[in-house]
Amino acid sequence: MPNPLISLLAAAAVLIGAVLLFWPGFGLVPRLREARRRTAKVLREDALKYIHNAEVAGQAMSVQGLAGATEISLDRAVEVIADLEVRGLIERSGGGVRLTLRGRDSALHILRAHRLWERYLADVSGYDETDWHEQADRREHQLSAAEIEALAAELGHPAYDPHGDPIPTAAGELKDRQGMPLPAANLDRAVRIVHIEDEPATAYAQLVAVGLHVGQTLRVVASGPERIRIWSGDQEIVLAPIVAANVTVENAPEPEDGEAEAGMPLSELRLGQQGRVVALSTAVRGPERRRLLDLGLLPGTEVRAELVSPSGDPTGYRIRGAVVALRQEQADWIRVVREGEA
Repeated sequence: MPNPLISLLAAAAVLIGAVLLFWPGFGLVPRLREARRRTAKVLREDALKYIHNAEVAGQAMSVQGLAGATEISLDRAVEVIADLEVRGLIERSGGGVRLTLRGRDSALHILRAHRLWERYLADVSGYDETDWHEQADRREHQLSAAEIEALAAELGHPAYDPHGDPIPTAAGELKDRQGMPLPAANLDRAVRIVHIEDEPATAYAQLVAVGLHVGQTLRVVASGPERIRIWSGDQEIVLAPIVAANVTVENAPEPEDGEAEAGMPLSELRLGQQGRVVALSTAVRGPERRRLLDLGLLPGTEVRAELVSPSGDPTGYRIRGAVVALRQEQADWIRVVREGEA
C-alpha cells in the first residue's frame, strides 16, 4: 500500500513543477515564448530600420545586406522579409521591396527612439561616446510612444542626435542631411563637421580617439589615396581615406585676416600663470560639461595654474578662490587667454 506521505509529496512536486513550467508570466515556458516573441519583434524592427536607411541612401535593399546588418542567416532573412510583407509593412516593387506607409511609420518610431536615447546618453548620462550606439540599439526596442515623447520633452525636443543625424519628429518628418564626405572637401578650405557616422564601430573609435566631434571646424591640408591630413586649431590629424569618409562636413566661413580661434587650451598655462576663460569646447558634453560649469568655468572667470602632481597630471588650478584638480584632457576643453592679452 503506497505511503500517503510519499504520495502527497509526489503530488506536491508535480504541482510545483507545473507551476514553474507553465505559470503565466513566471513559468519557464511562458518566459521562453516571450523571449522568442521579443526576439522576433527586435529582428522585425531592426529590419525596418535597415530598409528605411537603405531607401534614404538610395540603395536597393538586399537579402544579403539585411542578413549582414542584423547578423542572421540568409534563410532567416528571407523569413523576416516574408513576415514584414504579411504584416503589411513592406510591399514588392520593381523586383525589390519598399516600405509601406505603415512600415515607414514603424521605422521612424524606432529611429526616433534610437536617436533620442543617444542624445540623452550624450547630454545627461556618464556613458562614454563609443558606448552610445550599442546602448541605444538595446533601448530603442523598449520605449513606448509615450515614453519617447516624454524623453523628447525632457531634452527640449532636439533636432539632431550627438552624431549629427536628424531626429524624426513626432509627426514623422525627417530632415535631409546636408554636407559632403571629408575626403571631398577642397584643400585649405575651412569646413565644419556636421555628421560623424558611428558604424562601423572600429572606424568610429578612431575618429573619437583623434578628438573629432560634430561642430568642430577644421581644414584639409593634404589628400591622397593612402592618407588625409587635416588641421584643427593647432593640432594635425592624419586619417585613412576610408575612415575619413565617415565624417560629413560643410563649408564654414573663412576667418577674417588675422583672426584665430579664441584663446588657447588651459593646459598650456605654466605654473604661476593666470588666464581668463573665453569658451568651453563643443567636444565636452553631459556631466563633464555640467561639472566644469558648476566649478564656475564661465567666460570671464580667472584661472591660475597653482601646482602640478608628481606624475605631471592632473594640475591644480585656482578657480574662484578654490584649488581644483583637472586632468589634461579636461583642461584642453577650456579655452583661455593669458592675463594681459586681448
